[in-house]
Amino acid sequence: MDPGKSFSAAEEEATDSVSTKPEEVAAYQSSEAKQAKLQSMLAALLDDPILADVPRKPSLADVDTLINLELGSAMRLTVVKLDGTSFDVAMLNTATVKDLKMAIRKKTDEIEQEKMGHRHISWKHIWDNYCLTHQNEKLIDDNSVLSSNGICNNSKVYFSPHVMSRVYRKHSRRRKHRFFHGLNRKIKL
Repeated sequence: MDPGKSFSAAEEEATDSVSTKPEEVAAYQSSEAKQAKLQSMLAALLDDPILADVPRKPSLADVDTLINLELGSAMRLTVVKLDGTSFDVAMLNTATVKDLKMAIRKKTDEIEQEKMGHRHISWKHIWDNYCLTHQNEKLIDDNSVLSSNGICNNSKVYFSPHVMSRVYRKHSRRRKHRFFHGLNRKIKL
């Protein structure tokens, strides 16, 4: 509070900042109208068949990948599931197997959300029991670049059953989970 102002002047300033002025209300309503118009234009654009590959709620990374796809610095891959159905994902040319797995997860979640609503998928279970293959070569190393595995634009990647080996710190054959594992050992005192 300014020492030169009286208490009532400071009180009047405080009430002015709390109350809404007609100009502020009009600006808020116009920004709300602009937002609604923008959303309706975006919905109309996304309904265009040319933009069918754009997700409903695109992130900046999605838009960037699609632009790079048009410029030739990205690739479109077809992922074939075990039941024979497939879907497409767009990846940068510098993408790794881990990036592909994340794109598959995101695309699958979008598809499941549209069809059935929210549904939990255990991706840890999926990647522990299945792997991606390209031309009968298993894509096991998450850090390997897709192009180094022979994957290019319009390639097909398949899910296939897989059990990891000890090299990747996993069991080569499935272990039964025993509830009281180790309790039958004798305790040495």
